[in-house]
Amino acid sequence: MKNNLSRLNLISLTLAGVLCSVGPAMAQVAGGTTTVGVSVVESTQIAMGWSVKKSLMGKTIYNEANQKVGKVDDLIISPDKNVSYVIVGAGGFIGMGRHDVAIPISQIEDRSGKLVMPGATKDTIKSMPVFEYVNDTARRDQFVATAEKDIAKGKAKVVDLEKKAGAASADVKARIDLEISAIQGDVKSAEAKLTEMKQATAARWKEFEAGVSAATARLRKSVETAKG
Repeated sequence: MKNNLSRLNLISLTLAGVLCSVGPAMAQVAGGTTTVGVSVVESTQIAMGWSVKKSLMGKTIYNEANQKVGKVDDLIISPDKNVSYVIVGAGGFIGMGRHDVAIPISQIEDRSGKLVMPGATKDTIKSMPVFEYVNDTARRDQFVATAEKDIAKGKAKVVDLEKKAGAASADVKARIDLEISAIQGDVKSAEAKLTEMKQATAARWKEFEAGVSAATARLRKSVETAKG
């Protein structure tokens, strides 16, 4: 199992990769960029290892009691490439709003397609230091930029639909008007959620991340399904 897990270090990805080990009272921190190169010879080893996209990212981690510990949000490869970590969002498991922890990938087992972390109890997870990225401001800025881009696309779609409605027959115009109304409502909701997040302190912005993500997801769906 450990051999399979160690092969993840060979995956050709550019990841945020500096992971510092700290004491219990301090947060685990990662920042910077580590590029992992793959040779032709190593490609065979990669094929035998785990796929980050198919086997890890977004997958749920369970404990031995079949309780959901959390989902894999990220993969961190240490600078020396000897140890990899999965970043698991375990806030729901321990009854907190957010509690991301870094878990050595060697502690995760693949049991018939299910990812299991033996010994993961609420107390052990709660006692683990919270994982934080060094450059969290950059992550927030990127998140805001992505949300604003979705909102801009929504507004542009409304303008496009209004032009089509002006030249459409009465029955087609009625359908387009409904699409316009739906998109405008989703734009307004996304803007409101994003404004709330922007008004929050830098330390609290993640509390609003889920709400903004849900609102922009609805907006994207409305834009994509609008036939015009």
